[in-house]
Amino acid sequence: MTQHFPIGIGSYALFWEFQEGNPAPLDIAGMIDRAAQLDCDVFQICDDPRIEELDVDGLRELRERAEILGIALELGTRTIGRDHLERHLGIAEALGARTLRSMIQSQEIADGADVATAELRAMLPRLEAAGVTLALETYEQVPTSTLLEVIEAVDSPRVGICLDPANCVSALEHPKQVVDACARRTVNLHVKDFAFARQEGWVGFTYSGAPLGEGLLGLEHELGAVYGEGRSPSAIVEHWLPWQGDLDTTLATERAWTDRTLAALRAWRDAHAG
Repeated sequence: MTQHFPIGIGSYALFWEFQEGNPAPLDIAGMIDRAAQLDCDVFQICDDPRIEELDVDGLRELRERAEILGIALELGTRTIGRDHLERHLGIAEALGARTLRSMIQSQEIADGADVATAELRAMLPRLEAAGVTLALETYEQVPTSTLLEVIEAVDSPRVGICLDPANCVSALEHPKQVVDACARRTVNLHVKDFAFARQEGWVGFTYSGAPLGEGLLGLEHELGAVYGEGRSPSAIVEHWLPWQGDLDTTLATERAWTDRTLAALRAWRDAHAG
């Protein structure tokens, strides 16, 4: 049995909706509306520089829009520099976001885990005062063991893992092992399927996204590991969808992948509800 956990989408589930080649790109307000149309619990504004361009009034309008629609907001950025995190904590507070996803950059860990640990410890009072949890994402620049070493050393419920095993494959880490190592420290979950496909001419492979259930993601294992002991981090749908030849086909495929993943997550949650 599991606790109820929020399900939603992030900016990377709408990647082709706001690219420059789209003649009618979604703004952030439109993305929140789309999350509501999909009956999501949460929308994660992730790596979208447009959020930094908004003033206090603009951020308040997004927060109020989300509240009216019943959508919780989360925020995503990169790096753990104190000035950068401080700015994004301010944005998170203005949005009412309780989760801030970020990533330790390779240069921030180059001098050892102790340096990153010290930076994060220095941010703890600010995180606690804001009531925000920092979710550090698993990805190829930082070995999962090193990321966990930092989080274990910080040892605060305000700093945990944003689990995305797809990101670690290029560093020759097995997705199942990444899930098993990180599940108990996971405070945010990115859900996307992924697969290898032969390049034309059989020279090498392309590593890219796949429709849920057709790739290498062991969804049952991932969800069981993360939610099996009563944890309830949000599950955020993302994709690595390659260009499909034209915009209409690409958008239709992206939307179909989103529908498919949301349906699978809801079915699993309903089947395991406590």
